[in-house]
Amino acid sequence: MTQQPYNNYIAGNWCEGQGVIANHSPSDVHDVIGHYCQASAEQTADAITAAREAQPQWAASGLEQRQQVLMAIGDELIARKEELGRLLSREEGKPLNEGIGEVNRSGQFFHYYAAEILRQMGETAASVRPGIDIEVVREPVGVVGIITPWNFPMATAAWKIAPALAFGNAVVFKPANLVPASAWALTEIISRQALPAGTFNLVMGSGASVGETLIHSPDIDALTFTGSLPTGRKVAVATASNLVRCQLEMGSKNALVVLDDADLEIAVECALNGAFFGTGQKCTASSRLIVEKGIHDRFVAALTARMRQLKVGHALEAGVQIGPVAEARQLEQNLQYLQLAQEEGATLVEGGERLALQPEGFYMRPALFVDSHNQMRINREEVFGPIACVIKVDDYEQALAVLNDTEYGLTAGIITQSLRHASDFKRRARTGCVMVNLPTAGTDYHVPFGGRKASSFGPREQGQYARDFYTVVKTTYVRP
Repeated sequence: MTQQPYNNYIAGNWCEGQGVIANHSPSDVHDVIGHYCQASAEQTADAITAAREAQPQWAASGLEQRQQVLMAIGDELIARKEELGRLLSREEGKPLNEGIGEVNRSGQFFHYYAAEILRQMGETAASVRPGIDIEVVREPVGVVGIITPWNFPMATAAWKIAPALAFGNAVVFKPANLVPASAWALTEIISRQALPAGTFNLVMGSGASVGETLIHSPDIDALTFTGSLPTGRKVAVATASNLVRCQLEMGSKNALVVLDDADLEIAVECALNGAFFGTGQKCTASSRLIVEKGIHDRFVAALTARMRQLKVGHALEAGVQIGPVAEARQLEQNLQYLQLAQEEGATLVEGGERLALQPEGFYMRPALFVDSHNQMRINREEVFGPIACVIKVDDYEQALAVLNDTEYGLTAGIITQSLRHASDFKRRARTGCVMVNLPTAGTDYHVPFGGRKASSFGPREQGQYARDFYTVVKTTYVRP
């Protein structure tokens, strides 16, 4: 018996679409997770209308009601983290422990913003004019369009949806079409909460229909997007034409600097974690390893040895550290970059081969290049795969110059025992996040996240800084 397709969620109802797609596991191309309905442009517009009608009612709800809704969502995500983590890993390809961890973190986002609901405080000020009082408050921005990527199918959605709802907004949510199962599972939990119908809407579908409708709509008040730089530029242009508030998290070309005085074991583990875990499919992954010449050879030898110990395999298999690449197209792109790097003169010292494992999936061994320099395309363009390039430098100043020589600016890391170099690096690295003796990948949920240059646009995500995007400021003058 064929399983019924999973529907979209619009105006409080589960709705069929204009067709369905099959969701296949990258760990096993014959494993069909389910069939997911595709919303039409018209249905997307209907979802926006429903959100606009419901938002005032949700904004007028009591703080405790909102707090209880977000707490309930967080509670259920954490209680079901094993089950939902397995689903997430099955559809995205990250190892099971990472999938479970992502669901748990998603629940923490809802818990954090549930608490933020009760911390909303206004301000008062004395007027320069006698006898006048001033109040400054924050109000919901209105209807928020949310477009999320495939690499963190639940966490990225959670860190956008939770603050949107916490601050009294309505949501129209479009997940990446590659990973609809996690988005649907999250929506099903939200659908059972005490929200006015239309406050939260799920519209699954392609960028050509759902995405285009969202970004060009004059009836949304804000749009938050995480994805590639080319798409982000398109979103910025489309939203600007309607004066819609826009928040973008886009590409990266993060670097980890390893100085001669680094603890070699820490350096290797940070490089291994940052460059290859999550199959390198993290916007915070360290694809450039900038290594001072005195430690270069020992670092490369030690990192190569550790890479050979990594277990690549099915996301749900015990002991697997590196799962499959998310899809066939991404795997092909990775292999093309491997070839390009060698054509440019880089030397492949470890990995890079496609693996023919059973069951059939999109597997490759993590790759490490040496003899690379910062002008190679492999070191300029975002690959988004388990590929890292070592760039040898003479000293700290050259390392810092190479690190900053990129159009991106999301995360940067340094491995050193020098307080002077660490302190200088924190000041001069032109990135939104800086890591000292830690992997470039890995951030907390209660502090701001975002980058500089072409990596990010608009207000920061996460922590209290999220209110700058999801609220508008109102200043009131009163003569008693």
